[in-house]
Amino acid sequence: MKKHNSAHVKSDLNAMSRRLFLSHSGVVAGAVLAGINAAGVYAAEDNTIRLALVGCGGRGSGAAGNALSSSAGPVKLVAMADLFEDRMARSHKALSDQFGAQVDVPPDRRFVGFDAYRKAIDVLGPGGIMIQATHAAFRPLHVGYAVDNGVHVFMEKSFAPDPGGTQEILAIGKRAQQKNLKIACGLMCRHSSARQALIDKIREGAIGQPVLVRAYRMDPGARLGPYTGGDSEVYWQIRRPYFFLWVSSAWFIEMMIHQVDECCWIQDGWPVSAHGIGGREPNSEDCSQNLHTYSIEYTFANGGKAIVNNRLMQRSHNEFATFVHGAKCAAQFSGNVHAPTVSIFKDQRCDKDNVAWTPPRERISPYQAEWDVLLDAVRNDKPHNETERAAYANLASIMGRAAVHCQRIITWDEMLASNFKFYPDVAGLTADGPAPVLADSRGRYPVPTPGTWKEI
Repeated sequence: MKKHNSAHVKSDLNAMSRRLFLSHSGVVAGAVLAGINAAGVYAAEDNTIRLALVGCGGRGSGAAGNALSSSAGPVKLVAMADLFEDRMARSHKALSDQFGAQVDVPPDRRFVGFDAYRKAIDVLGPGGIMIQATHAAFRPLHVGYAVDNGVHVFMEKSFAPDPGGTQEILAIGKRAQQKNLKIACGLMCRHSSARQALIDKIREGAIGQPVLVRAYRMDPGARLGPYTGGDSEVYWQIRRPYFFLWVSSAWFIEMMIHQVDECCWIQDGWPVSAHGIGGREPNSEDCSQNLHTYSIEYTFANGGKAIVNNRLMQRSHNEFATFVHGAKCAAQFSGNVHAPTVSIFKDQRCDKDNVAWTPPRERISPYQAEWDVLLDAVRNDKPHNETERAAYANLASIMGRAAVHCQRIITWDEMLASNFKFYPDVAGLTADGPAPVLADSRGRYPVPTPGTWKEI
């Protein structure tokens, strides 16, 4: 298993990013969306929608690329913010090289530090769109400030690392709705035309009542070495988000929230309970907070089930797919790295030689489609607020993770009632302050232990 220094973290996490940096920005966006509404909808008098990028890693830069690639009218990036200047510099160069004059972010509109998000949002003013693509710990703080200042939001997943943060996101979403602000959330598979077509088939009864959904993401994963000093430990942990629960929900939710959301979409509801098993590999020297296997059984109100499996081990079978079994036959809902590998099978055998139906080929990437929908909503003042659905998918994911970490059945009612936070004072973080989670004498951070662990 590989341990991570800074270079390894940057390379591996970018490679696994939901948005491989700008990889989808060249996709043809389809027909130009028609209609221009009153000037008050926009952040600029020339009908250009202004963007601020808060969080300049691979996901944020990829989202900005999708926005700038949209055929839904003129868009310009006018401000950037990040905790780390080196990451922002790389993002600015890459976006400028690809999009030229659409990237209008001189040095005085590039902000660094814990308060950088405020400065970038203030540059936008009401009517612009903030791309919030930092880690989940900062999502409620930044999105709340944007909404309170009249700014629309695109926020990446996951949406908060804990139930308390998720409750804040739900409340912010309600405030946005009251202010007629648009919020899009980075669960892009909901905007996949192939998956939408299969959902229509499922709702029409083509596979019968969905009885079981099976979702897998199994790969070698990664391991964390000990903190050796030199840099601020707060910064060190933030640069390694997938290894710490407080920063970004840690590995399971960062990797699996899409599949959990797919299960809930297929079952047309939120789970009433979850239980699961998991553990660490034998003799592991991993210093992170992650378990290396998660297997969760969700139960829905109608008795339907979903099994979500995540394993991070070398020399093991790898799989990345979602399947659904109905009373009549089975279907594949999703494929490798969220590919729109969608089909209905003739019976319960999920093999390529047993396909009965496939949807039309997707003409627009879901990453691009979600941006086209948001920009159209902003331009033409259409209702668009994905906050509640995204927050509930987040709660369902936390529910499954808690069931494994606590080794007991967790109910949806418990999730809705919980205000637990791993680190309540994110707004007070400083580079020189103590890190939110501390290692033991061997450099290992706390790992969930049944009977003593709490996260709801």
